[in-house]
Parts: sequence; structure tokens; C-alpha cells
Amino acid sequence: MDNLKGTIIEESLEDKSLLSDLKIVSTKVEDVTDKHKTPWIKQWTLHKVEIDVSQAQNVAERLSKALDSHHLHSWYADFKNENTHYVIYRDKVFKIDRTKKEEYDEATKYGLSLGIPSYQIDFEKNVKKWER
Repeated sequence: MDNLKGTIIEESLEDKSLLSDLKIVSTKVEDVTDKHKTPWIKQWTLHKVEIDVSQAQNVAERLSKALDSHHLHSWYADFKNENTHYVIYRDKVFKIDRTKKEEYDEATKYGLSLGIPSYQIDFEKNVKKWER
């Protein structure tokens, strides 16, 4: 099985200690704009990470506890490989089979219910093939 890859925004974490346990492939800092919808911070520090498939569920659960609880409407994290896509919100983890549109729909609906802007959680583009 292929390792999972994704991006974690450091500023989204209440507990940043999780980062020290992850393989960080690269880091990029970008200035926050109005489009980001996070006016309480000045920058996003984006860490591209690679997660061993055997650790993915554990990392997802730890991440769901580490995400900022004061700004629920703003944060999620995700990582994926060819078969599986984890979408993580505060206290909620979706483990998605990438061939199942309805599983993506559920994760998107949940994110929208938190007030996360729809353009930030456009997961449909990740569906590998539509189930018939």
C-alpha cells in the first residue's frame, strides 16, 4: 500500500506536538488573505506530510483532537493515497473509499455544516471513478 500524502496547516493546530511525529516532506509559508477566511492569523504554514498507511488511522484520530477548537468553522485536514482519503475535522474523522462519491458527499456536508467555505472542501474532484 502506498503511503498517504497531504498538507497540514500548522496554525490550525492547538497541539502542534503532533508535527514532530510526522514525516514533513516540505514546508511553505503563505500570507493570509481575505479569501482564507482566517483573519485572526497573519500566515499559514503549510507542511506537506507523508504518513505510513499503517499509522494513518492513528494520525487521523490524533489530528482530530489537535485541530483548533476555537475556530471550528475554519479548519480541516486531509491526506490520501490511491485508495483511501482521510478528511479530518475537530473530533470527526471520515475515512473515505475514493471510489465512493457518497462518502465524499457526507464529508463535504459535514464541513459545510461547520461553516467551512464550499470552495475549500471541494472533495468531489478526488473521486477516482463514479460508482454505478
